[in-house]
Amino acid sequence: MKNYNTLYLLFLALISALGGFLFGYDWVVIGGAKPFYEVFFDISSMPSMQGWVMGCAIVGCIIGVTVSGSLADRYGRKPLMIIAAIIFLTSSIGAGWAGSLNWFIFYRLFGGVGIGIASNVAPMYIAEVSPSGIRGRFVSINQLMIVLGILSAQLTNWLIAEPIVEGESILTSWNGQMGWRWMFWAAAFPAAFYLLMILFIPESPRWLSTHTKFEKARNVFQRIGGEMFAVAQMNELQKNMSAEGAEKGNYALLRQGKMPKILLIGVVIAVFQQWSGTNVIFNYAQEIFSSAGYNVSDILFNIVITGVTNVIFTFVGMYAVDRLGRRALLLIGAVGLAVIYLILGTCYYFEVTGVSVLLLVVLAIACYAMTLGPVTWVVISEIFPNKVRGMAMAISTFALWSACFVLTYTFPLLNNWLGSYGTFWLYGFICLSGFLFIYRTLPETKGKSLEAIEKELTVK
Repeated sequence: MKNYNTLYLLFLALISALGGFLFGYDWVVIGGAKPFYEVFFDISSMPSMQGWVMGCAIVGCIIGVTVSGSLADRYGRKPLMIIAAIIFLTSSIGAGWAGSLNWFIFYRLFGGVGIGIASNVAPMYIAEVSPSGIRGRFVSINQLMIVLGILSAQLTNWLIAEPIVEGESILTSWNGQMGWRWMFWAAAFPAAFYLLMILFIPESPRWLSTHTKFEKARNVFQRIGGEMFAVAQMNELQKNMSAEGAEKGNYALLRQGKMPKILLIGVVIAVFQQWSGTNVIFNYAQEIFSSAGYNVSDILFNIVITGVTNVIFTFVGMYAVDRLGRRALLLIGAVGLAVIYLILGTCYYFEVTGVSVLLLVVLAIACYAMTLGPVTWVVISEIFPNKVRGMAMAISTFALWSACFVLTYTFPLLNNWLGSYGTFWLYGFICLSGFLFIYRTLPETKGKSLEAIEKELTVK
């Protein structure tokens, strides 16, 4: 059955995935503002404070995913997206307006709460409105919007920053006084648009069904795929709900039956996406490219190259996810990154510099962008039962952001202790371990309804 209202589905996916765009922008914009706000707030010689300012948003992310799961299951996916939009709007204005370091940190942490909510709810919502045969590519739209947000932040930072006149200090320059503020304020425009457009999308039909709002759910399914599609979806949902019983979703259900094993799969895959190591390339591009012999101007250009690569190969992943499958792409990504990191670490070990390292870094980003980047969000949005999807996704996303914090915090330490070569060899070993785990535990889910996946994973 392929007579779907594709334009309407695309509208729903793009609007909900605007949270992903803001997530990507907010996540990366601070990197471009960093040289200027550190001087403005006089923390250039305070490494611990620099690390806290960079990492406080991750703490906000963890708070956001902690509260969003149960709230999304109780009140719906749409209200949580509205809250995330309000947070993005407020934090972007506040961070740019901050006159003291404490207020700046507050708004960065507050913005992280929005990132946590959006990263949990957006892929869940898209998975719940998308037909099984095309669900993978539509959920991947969220990852596409994340990488577009990342690229937008990189380009915005580059366009806003003005060349420093020789002899002029950063503190007294336009960049040091106002430029970094506009880098944050720029996010207010898409945040306001996101808040407005959420009002025009419906609640998730699967959430409506689990709260006995069957007529509203049926109307949403009918608009997505027509009368026959709506009838088939509602019959499968109600049959599934009857088999589960009338018990409301709660955290106790996560300890029953095969749920601990399913939850373990989601958590490990979420952690693996971060510990595969690719995200340090965005967070620590200066250190990575400096080690390869590049100067500052070359580094800025290289960062744009990595951003463009990220976007292009996310499209490749979107095309492949419903053709090759989730499991296949995750396995390809894991072994591909392991090989690339082995070679990259060897280059650092033998002090090979220049374009060879750049090509390997770009290749790693391409591999990640078409496999682990988008596919992880697809998998954790579809392997959990309807009744506990919000809570289970929240736990997986919590694990993902906790792993991100560990990755971000430990890279400078590992780089100092093991050297660049040893650090990337370690990431390669983690990728091989992730390959073995996915190969042994994750079934293929492409082309299956959420209810069919639930039966396959939960029935003994």
